[in-house]
Amino acid sequence: MQELHLLWWALLLGLAQACPEPCDCGEKYGFQIADCAYRDLESVPPGFRANVTTLSLSANRLPGLPEGAFREVPLLQSLWLAHNEIRTVAAGALASLSHLKSLDLSHNLISDFAWSDLHNLSALQLLKMDSNELTFIPRDAFRSLRALRSLQLNHNRLHTLAEGTFTPLTALSHLQINDNPFDCTCGIVWLKTWALTTAVSIPEQDNIACTSPHVLKGTPLSRLPPLPCSAPSVQLSYQPSQDGAELRPGFVLALHCDVDGQPAPQLHWHIQIPSGIVEITSPNVGTDGRALPGTPVASSQPRFQAFANGSLLIPDFGKLEEGTYSCLATNELGSAESSVDVALATPGEGGEDTLGRRFHGKAVEGKGCYTVDNEVQPSGPEDNVVIIYLSRAGNPEAAVAEGVPGQLRPGLLLLGQSLLLLFFLTSF
Repeated sequence: MQELHLLWWALLLGLAQACPEPCDCGEKYGFQIADCAYRDLESVPPGFRANVTTLSLSANRLPGLPEGAFREVPLLQSLWLAHNEIRTVAAGALASLSHLKSLDLSHNLISDFAWSDLHNLSALQLLKMDSNELTFIPRDAFRSLRALRSLQLNHNRLHTLAEGTFTPLTALSHLQINDNPFDCTCGIVWLKTWALTTAVSIPEQDNIACTSPHVLKGTPLSRLPPLPCSAPSVQLSYQPSQDGAELRPGFVLALHCDVDGQPAPQLHWHIQIPSGIVEITSPNVGTDGRALPGTPVASSQPRFQAFANGSLLIPDFGKLEEGTYSCLATNELGSAESSVDVALATPGEGGEDTLGRRFHGKAVEGKGCYTVDNEVQPSGPEDNVVIIYLSRAGNPEAAVAEGVPGQLRPGLLLLGQSLLLLFFLTSF
């Protein structure tokens, strides 16, 4: 039994003194150090002691960092990985290092980085990611790094940075972002303002310069001239909207999203109908109403036709198409949204659906929406409800000319044509 205990202690002692063969391990100034630099390594070697606090893997040939690459060293405080060939840092490669204070990934080829791993590194004070191939940094990448003092992102391929990227870094005193190919558009103006007013030390500001547009190439960000920039705004109108008009089933409903902003916003439609949610990035059809090449639709004429001028046409509008229609405009400075609820009802009948009851309830309170010059004017964003009344005689069969299956009555066809003509004359 005593021999078994001795064997057990010997095993533990052996594990405590373990060190990967290519590396040198030891204690210095109270730190457990593993030096694996300049060893021509192509992967992180296994066999480290669990109490290692400093690990150097610099100047090797590591091509990437896989998930769990440093699981053996959970107490690591300093990790040096400069001058390797790292292209990818996988999710979970760094997430376990909650005690890490210094991380050096500089002078690699990193283009794919698991930014979410940084959310676990709240003790980090130094982060060096300069001289890589980074093209994008998420807005929330540094949200947990409140202890970070020095951040180096210079000599990458960053074209822009989202406003607020550095806001969580309340302890930051040193930032390097020079020698990146910045696009000096409206989305970068905030960085100029922030850099000129922050107490953070930002060296080489003359090298924080524009690469595009061509007219601004080489201009330091600190001397960027004023740009004509504005956040998006939207106004949603609809046709038909004649007060008291009674329409037959199968009419064309036309919504128009009037968008303003600089740079020109991207328009997106979000449609919630009984059968589910439809998402459309505008445009999905050309001026002829046919689907654009590459648009994922079931037919050449989509059920919801989004045009480049901001119009959305819904031919043969019926109960299946009633619901909430929202247009969302987005550019570098933000987004804006406007919505309208559309319901069908027959006047004098009590079978109106939830949207109809909601409309009449708000009408009693003096709320809801009214029409001016064929545009919907909601009294508030939560009160935007449109009720379109169908003629009682307008059953599905009444919309078909007698003796000619599938042919619309002349009055109904004229209505659809006039709506299309009105929108295309005023919008294009």
